[in-house]
Amino acid sequence: MRSETTPHPKRTSGNVVLVGMMGAGKTTVGKCLARQLGKTFIDSDDEIQRRTGVSIPHIFEVEGEEGFRRRESGVIHDLMQRNDIILATGGGAVIRPENRGEIRENGVVVYLKGSLHELWQRTRHDRNRPLLQTADPRAKLQELLSQRDPLYTEVADLIVLTGKQGVQTLVSELIKKLGLSPLNGSEPCKP
Repeated sequence: MRSETTPHPKRTSGNVVLVGMMGAGKTTVGKCLARQLGKTFIDSDDEIQRRTGVSIPHIFEVEGEEGFRRRESGVIHDLMQRNDIILATGGGAVIRPENRGEIRENGVVVYLKGSLHELWQRTRHDRNRPLLQTADPRAKLQELLSQRDPLYTEVADLIVLTGKQGVQTLVSELIKKLGLSPLNGSEPCKP
């Protein structure tokens, strides 16, 4: 149990956790943010693939979504023990209450919020999105957004609209909102 004088892990870990739908730009923004702040970037989906040695679509095919979500929870738990990371979570990471608790307790959570149109434009040709491999992927994306938006909002400390601004503009805005300073001499992000 934490005493009143012990700082909360959320504030002392230095972690920033990016949540949002597939196609919201979590990986792109996360890499740039990490570079600008001198932190380590980790994509939870990449970490799952590294640990298993297989692709996310393969895990879905063999173990189903439930098997993937179990693996995802284990990875998020492990990663949230670290400090000074920028973590890009998978779009469905917020589904499980234990994941929401882990990220809420151990980092500042930023919801990168995109419109359905923007998300569709960014994901419509991507065959590595198992949940969108349906007869009507746009309708599935809308359904997922409707289900997940309240969860992203619930867990978020900050909500940033992704819109049409460039990555550097978005990251600069995010750094200001986080009350942080970029490293001296850090290079601007490239689109």
